[in-house]
Amino acid sequence: MALGVAGVMALLFGVLIVATTRSDDPKESASSPLVGAEAPPLVADTLDGDTVDLRDYRGSWVLVNFFATWCVPCQVEHPELVRFSEQHAGPGDAHVISVAFQDEPADLKAFFAENGGDWPVAVGDTSSIALDYGVVKLPESYVVAPSGVIVAKVAGGVKADDIDRLIAAASGASAQVGNDG
Repeated sequence: MALGVAGVMALLFGVLIVATTRSDDPKESASSPLVGAEAPPLVADTLDGDTVDLRDYRGSWVLVNFFATWCVPCQVEHPELVRFSEQHAGPGDAHVISVAFQDEPADLKAFFAENGGDWPVAVGDTSSIALDYGVVKLPESYVVAPSGVIVAKVAGGVKADDIDRLIAAASGASAQVGNDG
């Protein structure tokens, strides 16, 4: 009987993993009661030993990205986050803050060492942050305006160009944010 229970538990775990990490087409912003509202607080320890506070980014666009290293769609989207971050590396430009979900610091360090990315990564017990943002599955991202208001939610992996378009649409600009040339 114990083998039967273990088998059922393994099956349920597998279904949970598939359900929480399935990839959606992120071309359109997903609905969320947070869109149009002030972003929930995001204060956490970071992978590099500092503290990240979303309020410190007021005046800049921020992409808050919930992910895990064990999430395959998160792994697929990571190069797009790196690209977006590199395209917006100027002072006062757009920023990325990642919130690691149920991940170990050693795994996160290895992931970023192998795949790049030098933005703040919130670690530790981030479940309350995910709950405040209403995260349903991974990956999930929120575009936060310089005012601190969430202007878009993207369910599934992001594309750098799609985030640029969301920012441009929200700001009423036709040009890419921060790349004035």
